[in-house]
Amino acid sequence: MLARGDEMTALLEIENVSRVFAAGDETIMALAGVSLSIAGGELVAIVGASGSGKTTLMNILGCLDQPSSGDYRVAGRSVAGLTADHLAALRREHFGFIFQHYQLLGTLSAADNVAMPAVYAGLDAGSRRERSRSLLRRLGLGDRLDHRPNQLSGGQQQRVSIARALMNGGRIILADEPTGALDRKSGETVLDTLKELHTDGHTIIIVTHDMEIASHADRIIEIREGVILSDRRTRDQKTNAPPAFQDSRPVGSLSGFRRRLVQAFPMAIRSMAADRVRTFLTMLSIIIGIAAVVATVGFGEGARQKILRDLGGFGASTLQISPGRHFGDKGASSIKTLVVSDADALAHHSYVDSVTPEVRTSAQIGFGPISVAATVTGVGQDYFKVKALKLLKGSFFSAGAISERSQEAVINDRMAATLFPNDESPLGNIVLIGRVPVIIIGVFAPPPAFRFDSRLEVLLPYTAVKGRLEGADSSLDVLTVRVADSVDTAVAERAVVGLITRRHGTKDFIVDNLDQWLKSVEGTSQTIWQLTSFVAAISLLVGGIGVMNMMLISATERTREIGLRMAVGARRIDIMLQFLIEAVTICTAGSILGVALALGIATVLGGPDSEFAMIISANAIVVACAVALWIGLIFGFLPARNASRLNPVDALSRD
Repeated sequence: MLARGDEMTALLEIENVSRVFAAGDETIMALAGVSLSIAGGELVAIVGASGSGKTTLMNILGCLDQPSSGDYRVAGRSVAGLTADHLAALRREHFGFIFQHYQLLGTLSAADNVAMPAVYAGLDAGSRRERSRSLLRRLGLGDRLDHRPNQLSGGQQQRVSIARALMNGGRIILADEPTGALDRKSGETVLDTLKELHTDGHTIIIVTHDMEIASHADRIIEIREGVILSDRRTRDQKTNAPPAFQDSRPVGSLSGFRRRLVQAFPMAIRSMAADRVRTFLTMLSIIIGIAAVVATVGFGEGARQKILRDLGGFGASTLQISPGRHFGDKGASSIKTLVVSDADALAHHSYVDSVTPEVRTSAQIGFGPISVAATVTGVGQDYFKVKALKLLKGSFFSAGAISERSQEAVINDRMAATLFPNDESPLGNIVLIGRVPVIIIGVFAPPPAFRFDSRLEVLLPYTAVKGRLEGADSSLDVLTVRVADSVDTAVAERAVVGLITRRHGTKDFIVDNLDQWLKSVEGTSQTIWQLTSFVAAISLLVGGIGVMNMMLISATERTREIGLRMAVGARRIDIMLQFLIEAVTICTAGSILGVALALGIATVLGGPDSEFAMIISANAIVVACAVALWIGLIFGFLPARNASRLNPVDALSRD
């Protein structure tokens, strides 16, 4: 609070002040060595023609601008070297501005426009509302509290501007051409109001080019070409009364910051609502980016789990042992050392869950007039368990069928559909495999990974294939081992290799670890998922650039608003918060809508069991939204920083 002195004590004092502006390669001297002292409670008019330097002088007096040279003191305190925030504090706590063109925000009501300085003073919402409404009622606008500026006349808008100047106390009121945009009657009302404020003890400084307006002042200072021509008193200064509407309650810095932060949110919403189309288009880029990331991650995870689930039913934790000294061995067909006793030897070890011998051949399958070529596989009793096949109907071979070389067959569903196209049951029917008749006792479905496989397949006891179709040769084509659940397949593979090598006396076989192949497939799917996620993330980055572009445009279009906020005491951090909150709000709203869009896509395309499996995890949503939030902060920072570093005078004068 500034100390009040007597009539002769200088409240505002400038000494040998000059202000120079650069204009291309030239410089313009707006003020040239001006010295001036204004006491508390004076009603002063600064008069001059356009370009005389009167507005520049007012801007320096109001701490909107600083002199190029000389010294300016407020209540004896020099403002030279003060930071932007310290100057904002002076404006906020001691100055009130009345502008010729009102400088009201069209998105705010009259009461909210008046309350703005108190927002930056950290006053609570209830006190702000009470004070702003009280001021407007005092100025005859009690029935216009909730009206927007475009719903008020010029005189009413100027009275709103006066109320705003008084919101934080306004001991020193600077009025720049306060009647310039008003008709005569409205102008007289504004002048009467200023004189009433002077009577209440406010220091009033009117800047005008009209000598008739200046005649209402107690002191007239005439300026021309940056130099004071005359400074004369027209009447004695009246005794000052204490300034009205002063708030002596201290506002803690933390609580004040919290209140300013809370108030910044509705202001941000109103600013975005003022241009809904542009805000939505900017938000749309975030919506698309978030939806793309979440949906892509969901598709990737769904596809990965589906692949693993499909392949998990075929070959998971299994080892395939086949003849050959190495992969691609051309002499593998001549090696006949893989026999059933190898399977029996493996079955007794703890690392083996189950094992089945396999022999393979091809033959013509006939039923009535239908004859087709098919793969015939001779298998052991545990074949279904090892391969984790799904039996659709009927049964599998018994132990007796294996030992007796029974002519029983289990066919796949495609073979059933081919031989029995009229949906009749194949069970109990006899078909010919070559010239050997067999009875169908079951139908199985292939593993999910091979659901698009068009092969026709018939399973027989391996003893029947070797004894009735191929001859008495006892060698096997493949031994398939399912590893026990508690055993690592790599460990089991080493044990199997050691056992069979000892039995054969040499390593004349190869082991195909399907579990390792499965992990390779999983790694490949993971890589593809990461690549597609990266591509989707680029769209989110593009959305962030769109946010920054909009905020830069917004800061440019709202330059005068920024200048006004600074004039009424907004700190740099307040301006930054205003724009950062807008950027973050856009990104947050875009994230919510983007997640909703992704969930909608997942619902339409199906869940985990559909052909287009899509699994959206909470982690993916949280990460995507967190990234969007950071994008709002990062891409909103530059526009916010640029806005906060504007010079109040330049911002207010920007078209």
